[in-house]
Amino acid sequence: MTDTQRKVGFISLGCPKALVDSERILTQLRAEGYEIAPDYDGADLVVVNTCGFIDAAVQESLDAIGEALDENGKVIVTGCLGADAGKVRAAHPNVLAVTGPHAYEEVMAAVHDNLPAPHDPYTDLVPPAGIKLTPRHYAYLKISEGCNHRCSFCIIPSMRGDLVSRPVGEVMQEAENLVAAGVKELLVISQDTSAYGVDVKYRTGFWQGRPLKTHMQQLAEALGSLGVWVRMHYVYPYPHVDKLIPLMADGLVLPYLDVPLQHGSPRILKAMKRPAAAEKALERIGRWREICPDITLRSTFIVGFPGETEEDFETLLEFLEEARLDRVGAFAYSPVEGAAANALPGAVPEEEKQERLERFMELQAAISQDRLAEQVGRRITVLVDEQDAHGSIARGPGDAPEIDGVVYIEGAFLAPGEFVEVEITGSGEHDLWARPLEAAR
Repeated sequence: MTDTQRKVGFISLGCPKALVDSERILTQLRAEGYEIAPDYDGADLVVVNTCGFIDAAVQESLDAIGEALDENGKVIVTGCLGADAGKVRAAHPNVLAVTGPHAYEEVMAAVHDNLPAPHDPYTDLVPPAGIKLTPRHYAYLKISEGCNHRCSFCIIPSMRGDLVSRPVGEVMQEAENLVAAGVKELLVISQDTSAYGVDVKYRTGFWQGRPLKTHMQQLAEALGSLGVWVRMHYVYPYPHVDKLIPLMADGLVLPYLDVPLQHGSPRILKAMKRPAAAEKALERIGRWREICPDITLRSTFIVGFPGETEEDFETLLEFLEEARLDRVGAFAYSPVEGAAANALPGAVPEEEKQERLERFMELQAAISQDRLAEQVGRRITVLVDEQDAHGSIARGPGDAPEIDGVVYIEGAFLAPGEFVEVEITGSGEHDLWARPLEAAR
């Protein structure tokens, strides 16, 4: 076998945290001289990075493994579903190896066993920022692994373990490398971003020769000094999160907060073992908007949780109406294998779950539409993502890639990765329309 024949195919499923795992594995593969195959036919083996959070994701992962086996025959499985190796091998006994999430060394060992490295690594094969699966102008920055919470509907801690924060100097060095490579937006992710540093008691690290605490606020301030957009995801509403809002008002980080609230009924939140109460969340949302009127708030919710009555669901709808969140995702409760909530009484019939989900999303669609309509006539800075036949597609400060809406700039064909000042001319349920004014940066 010649060196040029040693090619690895890669399938990446799941959340941005899994995407970062994929990027690290791909970076190591490229560093060791492997080529990345764009299709099954050109690959000597295929790595499938799986998701296992809900039943639909499990099935998607199993289907992807099956397709890779059918099309290629040599498959290594990693990721969250890989934490349950028995389930993977029961469905697909012919996979070469199965590893759990963030198991970079184990994945590489499996690759080496089945496809020996072609030669020693050369540093010029890999850019300083590593191999990225995102467009050149934005990147995910994962600051920790695992989670210390034990929410009754979630099995992530059993897959990824307890919280392990990355050294703050290492995080900042990666961020600097990304910015130097042309990244214009850093999306900060983890399982619990606001808990960053708890496991190491907010230990002081060093960046550029100066001390820096392993703490979300200090990290946000340091990232904000790099001169690019900084977007915070998966932020549990701990009290110290309030200190981020002035940073947003001052323009140091984007006025965007992704806070997974999950429900509005105190009784259901208690059953979920969530770390916050709905009434306190409403008070704090009000204070956040007073400090930073431009803040965009995103959240996720679960409907049909075991024991959820119609009264609980109506309380959730009332919470939604009062909170008037800008961006909301929701899903019907799925009895994921291993979740403690499966043992709770009062399972909601599937048909009723779906009916509640439809009512929830109908209400939120109207709220989102009203919130976006308030943007018409405003001037904002957007980041161009791509061009289409009609012009450019961009995102504003309130739009995270893949999960939120976009800003359509019709008739203007702008370069991806360019910051542009626009005037909002129209709005819908999820997206905005705009005309360009001038290059903002």
